[in-house]
Amino acid sequence: MQHFSAYFPFRKRFRFALALAMALLGAGNQSAHAQKVVMQGFWWDYWNSNYPNGWANYLADLAPRLKSMGVDAIWIPPTIKNGNQGNGYSPFDNYDLGDKWQKGFLGTRMGNKDELLRAVAVLHANGIEVIQDLVLNHNDGAGSASGAGGQDPGAWDDGTTSKYKNFRYVSYAKPVTDESATDYFSRSGRFAKNWQNFNPNPGNNSTSGDWNSPFFGPDISYYPGSYGQSSNATTYNPVQSSDYMRTGNRNWLIWYKKQVGFDGVRLDAVKHFPDFASEDFLYNLQSNAGWASGGATMYAVGEWVGSSGQMDGWVANVNNRSGTFDFSLRNGLYNIVSQGGNFDIGTLPTYQQGTRVVNIGGTYVHRTVPFVNNHDTMRPTLDANGNYTGWNTGSELAPHIDPFDPRLSATYAAALAMDGSPMLFFEDVFNVGNTSKRYSHSPKSTTDLPTRDDLVNLVWCHQNLHFKDGAYKVRWQAADHLVIERSTKAIIGINDNFSTWQNSTVSCDFAPGTVLKDYSGANGTATVTVSASQTVAINTPPCNGTAAGGRRGYSVWAPTNATTGYTRPALATTQEWELANDLGDSDSRSLMQGGALPAASTAYRTAGRIYGAASKSITYSLFPTDATRSLTVAVVNSAGTVVSSQTGTGNLTGTYTPTTEGWYTLKAKNASTANPSQSAFVKATYTAPTVVTGAMTGRRDANVLATAQAAATAEVLVYPNPTAADRIDVVITANREQAATMQLHDLMGRLVHQETVRLYNGSNELRLGVKKVLPAGIYQLSVPEFHVSQKVAVQ
Repeated sequence: MQHFSAYFPFRKRFRFALALAMALLGAGNQSAHAQKVVMQGFWWDYWNSNYPNGWANYLADLAPRLKSMGVDAIWIPPTIKNGNQGNGYSPFDNYDLGDKWQKGFLGTRMGNKDELLRAVAVLHANGIEVIQDLVLNHNDGAGSASGAGGQDPGAWDDGTTSKYKNFRYVSYAKPVTDESATDYFSRSGRFAKNWQNFNPNPGNNSTSGDWNSPFFGPDISYYPGSYGQSSNATTYNPVQSSDYMRTGNRNWLIWYKKQVGFDGVRLDAVKHFPDFASEDFLYNLQSNAGWASGGATMYAVGEWVGSSGQMDGWVANVNNRSGTFDFSLRNGLYNIVSQGGNFDIGTLPTYQQGTRVVNIGGTYVHRTVPFVNNHDTMRPTLDANGNYTGWNTGSELAPHIDPFDPRLSATYAAALAMDGSPMLFFEDVFNVGNTSKRYSHSPKSTTDLPTRDDLVNLVWCHQNLHFKDGAYKVRWQAADHLVIERSTKAIIGINDNFSTWQNSTVSCDFAPGTVLKDYSGANGTATVTVSASQTVAINTPPCNGTAAGGRRGYSVWAPTNATTGYTRPALATTQEWELANDLGDSDSRSLMQGGALPAASTAYRTAGRIYGAASKSITYSLFPTDATRSLTVAVVNSAGTVVSSQTGTGNLTGTYTPTTEGWYTLKAKNASTANPSQSAFVKATYTAPTVVTGAMTGRRDANVLATAQAAATAEVLVYPNPTAADRIDVVITANREQAATMQLHDLMGRLVHQETVRLYNGSNELRLGVKKVLPAGIYQLSVPEFHVSQKVAVQ
C-alpha cells in the first residue's frame, strides 16, 4: 500500500532545516567525480574446489557477471608468496607471485604468476580495474619449508616470534636444493631481511604503540636506523644501509605495479606502521613509477579502524593521497541493523568521516569508502558445505551485519547514496551462506551463485543515474526516514522501519514539473511530479519485502527520461618483466622464468607469459641495461614457434596480432656469443579476451583428482616447539581439502582446546585460537581426521 502526504508536516520543519544545514557535509554545489564502485572479490578464507589454489582463474570467470552489474573495480587479496597457501595476509617473499618453487609449493592461493597476470588482463578486458591488497606492516614464515634457518639467535626478541627473523629467498641463480638451514642461508633472492629490520632493534628499541607493537609477526620497522646483518645467515648476508625497509618496499611496490598492472591499492592495517611510510609508498605508486604511475587520482584506501577524527588525521598525514574505509559511518550502518528499527536513521549523516571528497587539480575525488561488511567484519562459522552455523565474533574487527538481515538493503542504499567510492562485499552481493555450494559453485552460474537482487538494483541505480555527478544534499531526517538528493540526478529514500511505509515531502533541485519515477521498482509504475516550489513527495517502503519487486527499505527517484546505459570500455593491459639473476627461479618445479641473459650464450631466457585475444595486437618491447650489445626479443606461441621478433641494439619494439586466443611467451636472448651477461626488461601491452575459451581449471588434472580420491594423509608440525603459552602456530601439510578438528590434550588426557578448521591441499599455516594461557608442560596436538598428532611443549 502506498502512502502520500499532501502537506509538509509542521512538526518536522526543524528536522528539515537541520537537513538543509547537513548539506554542508557534502560537496556543496560542486559536482564530485572520480569515484568507483568496488567489489571485494573474496571472503576471509576464500576457496572453490573447482579452482584449487587458483582464485585468479575464478575471478576471471566471474568478470563478465561483474561487468554486467556495473562494477568499476575489484579488490583482490594479497598475491605474493606466503609461508603457506593461505589467504595472503602472512607475506613471505615480496618478489614471488607464484612463480618460484619455495616453501614446498609453487602457486599462491590466487594461483601461479601466469594465472594472476591473465586474471588482471581478463578483468581489464571487461572494463574492470584491479585494486591490489598490500600488507606492509609485517612479514611471516621465516625459514625453509620446515622452518630451518629462520631463527636468528642474535635477534632481539619481540616476545612473540621466537627470533624467527631471517628471511632468505630463492632466485634464478639460487633455486631450492633442499630444506636445510645451510641451503636456506645460501638463497640470494632480492630483498632479503634480517632481524634488525623488525621491531625491536638497535635503531628502534621499542615495542609499544601502534607503530611498534608486535601485533602480527615480525613487525617491520621503517625507521632509518633499522638495518643490519644477520648473526648466523652468513652465506648470503649482504650489507644493508640506512632506511633499508622503506627503500626496499618502495622499490618493490614500483616493480609490483609494473609487473602485475594493477590500477589501485588497498593498504592493510595502516595504523600499525608510520604514516610517513604510507605517504612515501603512495607517492611513488602515483607519481614515481614511470609508465605505470597511477596519477594523483589513483584509487587508494587505507584500513584504519578508529574514529572519524583518527581517520581524517591519517588522510591528512598522507597528503590526501588515499582515503580510508569509513568505519565511523559503518558504526551507524551497524546500528540500523542491531537496533532493529529503533535507531534514529536521521542521524546517520553525522557518522560520516569529515574528509570525503578531495579537490585534486580541479577533479573532485571521492577518497572515503563507505562499506557495510568486509572480510574482517564478517567471520561466519560454517558447516562442511559452507553454510552459516553461527559467528566467530572474537575474530571480527567490528560486529558483522548478517547478509540475510532484512535491513541489509537499507544500509547499502545509504552507503551508495552518500559521498565516497562504495565498496561491495562478496558475501553480501552473492549468496554463499545457505546454498551448500560455497566451495563447489560455478562463478558463471546464476543458479549456483545467486545474487541479492536489491543490491544489484542499487548498483544499477548508482551507476546509471550517475549519483556521484550530483552534489550531496541531505533533504530529510526523521527517526525512520532519511532522504538524500544527488542534485538533479536522483533522490534516495532510506527506511529502517520493518513494516511501515515512510512518505516525506522534501525540497529538491529538480526543475518544477519534472516527473520522477522510482527506479528501485518499490512503487511500481507510480510517478511523482516536482511542485512549483520545488518540493516532491518521496515514498519509501519498509524492510519487510512487501513492496513491489520485494524491495526492502529504499527507493530511488529520478526523471522518467533519465539517460541510462552505464558501461565501461574495455581496458588494455601493460605488464613488465625484469630479467635478473636475483629474480625468478630456475628450479624445474617453478615457472622457470627470470634470470639475466647469460654470458657467451644465445640461449633464450623466458620473461613471462601473456594471454592474448584473437585479432587484438600485442606490442612488446625490450629495454637492455647495456644498449651497445645486440639482443633479440621474441613472441613465441603455444606450439613453441617464434611468431614475431626484433633484433638490434638499444630499446627494441615490435607488434604481433594473434590469429587465435591463447598463451604467448615473451623471451629474450643475446644475439651474439661475444656478449657478456646483462639484465633486461621486457614489456607487453595487449588485450585479453573477455571470456576465456574452455575451462580455466587446467591444474585440476588427473594427479589432483587422484590425490582427492586417495586416503586422507597429513603431516603436522608445531613451530616453534617449545612454544609460548598463548600462541601455538601449526603447519599441517594435507593431501586434500577437508574440514578437520584440532584437539589439544594435556598429559592427563583432558581436552583443553578444540576447534574446527578447513584444510586445503598443500601446506596450511594456522594459529590455534587458544583463549586462555596454558600452564607450562607437555600437550598432545592431534587431528583425528588425518590420524596425526605431535607433542607440544609449552613454556
